[in-house]
Amino acid sequence: MSTANVSHAIVEAAERDVTAGLEQRFEDIFREHYRTSYRTAYGVLGNAQDAEDVAQTIFLRLVGRHSSREVRKNPGAYLYRAAVNESLTLIRGRRRHILTGDVERLEAPAAVAESAEDIHKRLYEAVAELSRGAAEILILRYVHDYSDAAIAKLLGTSRGTIAVSLYRSRARLRKLMRASSPGGRS
Repeated sequence: MSTANVSHAIVEAAERDVTAGLEQRFEDIFREHYRTSYRTAYGVLGNAQDAEDVAQTIFLRLVGRHSSREVRKNPGAYLYRAAVNESLTLIRGRRRHILTGDVERLEAPAAVAESAEDIHKRLYEAVAELSRGAAEILILRYVHDYSDAAIAKLLGTSRGTIAVSLYRSRARLRKLMRASSPGGRS
């Protein structure tokens, strides 16, 4: 066998080893973080099918970014942020489209009492109005039930910063919910 053939065979073997290693790493990350990514998306969206779509989307994107420093350093934090961001993007995108397929709903008189579904929808839309950082902290606290200290450690900041952010985010969320309620007072 010539030196060129030997060199070519070595390069091919190395490429196969690298590819197999990356596939195994991706599979490990998927197994470890898929459920959290799904729960995060579900917490923002309130819909299982949309949460599944978001989780699949972020893992598909991860395939192309497996060598990213942020993914290697802390895949859980990267995937959590990706799930929040993709979920918020989905909510914001929906708001831009006016749905006219449900003619009966458009023509129906306004009900006096809001349904739980309507309240949840308004809540998800209000969360989407917040900054990504504020939404992220609220989701960690109220969907994943993390303490202020755990959130601070995860995000690399102080517990006091998290507490202040939660206070301000809740106040902003209340204001947004009041403004979007039937009769919408500010």
